[in-house]
Amino acid sequence: MKITIIGTGYVGLVTGACLAELGNDVFCLDLDAKKVELLNNGGIPIHEPGLEEVVARNRAAGRLTFSTDVEAAAHHGVLQFIAVGTPPDEDGSADLQYVLAAARGIGKYMKEYTVIVDKSTVPVGTAEKVRAAIQAELDLRAIDANHATFSVASNPEFLKEGAAVEDFMRPDRIVIGVDTTPEGERARDLLRSLYAPFNRNRERTYWMDVRSAEFTKYAANAMLATRISFMNELANLADKVGVDIEAVRRGVGSDPRIGYSFLYAGCGYGGSCFPKDVQALERTACGHGQELLILRAVEAVNDRQKHILGGKVITRFGNDLAGRHFAIWGLAFKPNTDDMREASARVLLGDLLARGATVAVYDPVAMAEAQRVLQLDLTSEQLANIRYADSPSDALVDADALVIVTEWKAFRSPNFELIKKRLKQPLIFDGRNLYEPDTMLAAGIEYHGIGRSILTR
Repeated sequence: MKITIIGTGYVGLVTGACLAELGNDVFCLDLDAKKVELLNNGGIPIHEPGLEEVVARNRAAGRLTFSTDVEAAAHHGVLQFIAVGTPPDEDGSADLQYVLAAARGIGKYMKEYTVIVDKSTVPVGTAEKVRAAIQAELDLRAIDANHATFSVASNPEFLKEGAAVEDFMRPDRIVIGVDTTPEGERARDLLRSLYAPFNRNRERTYWMDVRSAEFTKYAANAMLATRISFMNELANLADKVGVDIEAVRRGVGSDPRIGYSFLYAGCGYGGSCFPKDVQALERTACGHGQELLILRAVEAVNDRQKHILGGKVITRFGNDLAGRHFAIWGLAFKPNTDDMREASARVLLGDLLARGATVAVYDPVAMAEAQRVLQLDLTSEQLANIRYADSPSDALVDADALVIVTEWKAFRSPNFELIKKRLKQPLIFDGRNLYEPDTMLAAGIEYHGIGRSILTR
């Protein structure tokens, strides 16, 4: 099947590469000429495990093309996936300018029946706006409706950064929203055929109306964010009352009605999805005269949680950190990605550097991206107090303490004797609860986790 993907970010590039892997002829459009040039030269603009190999294999096979040619893209695929960014607008609502620009590009050049599929995370009602934008372009061209019919469907993505290729190729569900018009039924048939390889073992596709599909994506991310913030609030209380939040997590998660996923306490969620999607759903509610009080609290708790780790350091060393030096392990918002959007490390660094501390930082893949975004966050004086270390052990040299922000696998089983030797004192602040307090106590290391104070009080 011929498919066009508009946008080559996390969602678009993974979607295009994986659909090509299934034998489809995929044309990926992006208006960023430098990104397209990079992709055509064998490079990858994002860090995503397994993606580079899939892209290379399908480019070599001729099933995956990258271009900036909008007209060629519109002519290529009977299925046109819009997978562009929907960043938060000034009021927190989803900014649809790139989605609607993509729609206008399709309408400007399409010649025959086309299914436009919203893959981007978009608020309820976006499909109608996309339809109107396309129809407006067709009207400008005076195209007879019988010669350029189209349907707009919703197919939200549920990919986890760091495991996106695996998630796409082995989905737990595929959500598709189509309308009940004859064009919508054609869209259903085409999308059913496209996703048939994923449904051989069992049916994974959930069919619904377009608006419900749009809403499902936001509801899923808001629910996961809620679980994280709720557990973080419990962890903060656990620190006060002498409770081990890990024991609580196991006890609560064993209830099949609750389960273990997204119940880990830590120093706050980040990334490109949860923060903006929670805000966007809140703004949608406000636009309809409703307050989502739980989600407002989820957002507030997460904003506060990003300061918890810095607060523990300040409690231990005092508000004036001049002359103090800290090792920071982990900068990306989660492991297996270089994504620094809304990363907790950005808040921690701001808290420490603002109080006069110096830091040595290390991340397995996010060093270059961190240097770029921290230029936006910090003053020139603060930036001068950051050293980018070559390795985890290099970051430890002469530090007053080690602070862990991202749960990379490489940090899970370190050489604790080396840590003690490199640090000025054996002291770890663990923002992801990677280690057991009793193990740290036995090793002679002062340990501060999130909600794990019971054995170190």
